[in-house]
Amino acid sequence: MKIRDTFAKRMEKGQKALITYIVSGDYGYETTKENIRAMVRAGADIIEIGVPFSDPIAEGVVIQEASQHSLAGGTTLVGIFNMVKELREEIKETSFVMMLYLNTIYRFGTERFFDLCNECGVDGVIVPDMPFEEKDEIQGSATAHGVDNISLVTPTSHERIATIAKEAEGFLYCVSSIGVTGTRSKFTTDFDEFFSVIKKSAKIPCAVGFGISGPEQAKMMSQYCDGVIVGSAIVKIISKYGEESPEKVYEFTKSLRDAIDEGM
Repeated sequence: MKIRDTFAKRMEKGQKALITYIVSGDYGYETTKENIRAMVRAGADIIEIGVPFSDPIAEGVVIQEASQHSLAGGTTLVGIFNMVKELREEIKETSFVMMLYLNTIYRFGTERFFDLCNECGVDGVIVPDMPFEEKDEIQGSATAHGVDNISLVTPTSHERIATIAKEAEGFLYCVSSIGVTGTRSKFTTDFDEFFSVIKKSAKIPCAVGFGISGPEQAKMMSQYCDGVIVGSAIVKIISKYGEESPEKVYEFTKSLRDAIDEGM
């Protein structure tokens, strides 16, 4: 499902979107598929499908270790596309977004990459190491294949935030605090100011991520924007329970969904 339609569905009900992240291939493709099914069942609207990378500079320890574990198990980009294609045949009402590093796209071949995104049902991509000024490197191919190139915006100068917000597509990924991913016990960003600047310029939904560790934080952050992104906390559950993780992932995702809905 197109990202704009996913957000529109929630907005019509006066609700916020829940976006969850997973490292593909951690404990194998079958475990990843079961965990994605569990998240969808629990009420996740968009699944961020993380492509493991040998040097994930935007990631904290939890996702780095899961990426190494996945790569050691033989995960490949082609394998991930095959997995997504299989899931897409049964999951129609959830958006799939691939999160990966620019070098992975280049090595694979930009045209070939976006062609497979379109063929397998990937609705958008997030490339955390691609500066906004360089987004045109892949924009033409992404647009030609109907894939949203999702921009990240951090709490920086008002002018830069406004520039990125104006030109973003799909949804605007608002980074809660500067640094790497990972759960945080508290945030130092002035969210009222940050989202005030964003909302003056953005023509698309905005979602906040990086550091949201559980239901209470998800509920609190949902007050500021149109969606909440949770990643490391889920990856940590998978690292702990391995092949037995889907039920735990379902329970945690359901607790996030319930908390966000309660916050409305």
